[in-house]
This record gives sequence, structure tokens and C-alpha cells, in this order.
Amino acid sequence: MAIRNFIIIAHRGESYDAPENTLASVNLAWERGADAVEVDIRMTKDKKIVVIHDSTTKRTGNKNYKIEECLYNKLKNINIGFINGIKYKAETIPLLTDVIKTIPEDKLLLIDIKIGKEIIPYLESIISSVRHQKENIILISEKYEILKKLKQKIPEVETYLILEKKWCWFGFNAKQILKKCKAIGLEGIDIKDGIYLTKEFIESIKNARVKIYTWTVNDPARAQILFNNGINGITTDRANWLKGKLN
Repeated sequence: MAIRNFIIIAHRGESYDAPENTLASVNLAWERGADAVEVDIRMTKDKKIVVIHDSTTKRTGNKNYKIEECLYNKLKNINIGFINGIKYKAETIPLLTDVIKTIPEDKLLLIDIKIGKEIIPYLESIISSVRHQKENIILISEKYEILKKLKQKIPEVETYLILEKKWCWFGFNAKQILKKCKAIGLEGIDIKDGIYLTKEFIESIKNARVKIYTWTVNDPARAQILFNNGINGITTDRANWLKGKLN
């Protein structure tokens, strides 16, 4: 896979038009030319890794179940697409393995790990079984210790640290961020958009050969500034639309 200087990442798939974190939203993103798709993962009671952001199905489903307390055979019967109209009425919570199968050979899948270290052996098993697609996968998490363990288990897979306001003890100081990344061999950071993403900050990260992505940007003017500042990737709810707005 060619190294890219800039990519557009579809947030939970093409989630502006299709139900988030479903095969419909993921496939729509690929069809519309997104460079990458970001999805969220959790684990069921019977240790199946599923693609969903929240700890329950209350917000996105037609029933309210807690993911960690639910068997997958029960969970997969929940309708996830009902709020997006009749077109998506059959959409359900997908398995991570099914989402991985959709990745085109020249695209990327960012997998955001939403739970703790209990998921590591099961995630390692899945990724180890898709040998030809490892270069298409990036693991991301705000949990530093999880990334550290994953880097030890599957070092060939790129891993990025998610940074947001609760990491303010860093002060978003580039040197401190890079020190944390280099300590365990992380290839990148995925940082919440903010005024701190100046050209100088971005360049300081990239000059250390660490990639820098940001989320979630839906405003074309802001995206253009970030692009001009040299950001490696922008996560957005409207990937195809936003891509067409950039010069």
C-alpha cells in the first residue's frame, strides 16, 4: 500500500446518510471513494467483537440491551437502521470480522477500541487470521496501556493514540506526546480537532515520523485549514461530500 500524505476518513462509515457502524454505512463509504473508514468495537457476553460505539443499544437500536451482558445471537436481531428510514430497516450490528472483509485492497480501516484489556486476545486472534489485510488496519484507542499490549502482541499493525481534552495534563505538548508514542512504538495520534492544531504543532509531530489525524470535522472551511496545515487525515461524517470541497 502506498504511503499517503493525506486521507479522508469516514466516521463510523458514511454516517450522515446511513446508520452508523453498520455494513451499510461502511460499504457506502467505500462506494463513494472514502480513503478510510473508522468504526468502534465492543465485545459481547460470548466474546464476539461487534461494531458499535455505545455500551448499550439504546441510542441506535429499537431495543435497549447492554452489549457486554448480551449474547451475539440476541444482539444481532436488534434493528439498527430504523431511524434512517425504510431503506435501512434490515441493518443490524455487524461483527468486526464482517467489516474487515469489506476493506478494498487500497483502503484503510481504523478500529477504535471502546473497552478494556479483556478484548485483547480476541482482537489479536481476529487480526492474526487476516494476514493479507493487516496493512489495511489501524488500531486506535485512548487507553495507552491497551495500545502498549497490542503493540507487543501484533507489532506489525499500526496503532494510534487517541487524544482529547481529558489528556490536558499533556497540555497537547508535542514533545510529551511524541515521548509517549515513541516509548511503545506507536505510529500515530488521532487528536480531537481544536485551535492547538496549528501548522507548527502538526509539523512537529510529522517531523518525528509520527502521523497525525483529527476528528470529527464536518466544516469545509475548517477542513481546508487543517489540510493546508499538513494534517495526515481528517475524520468526518460526510467523507465524500467533504472531499469534494477541498482544494
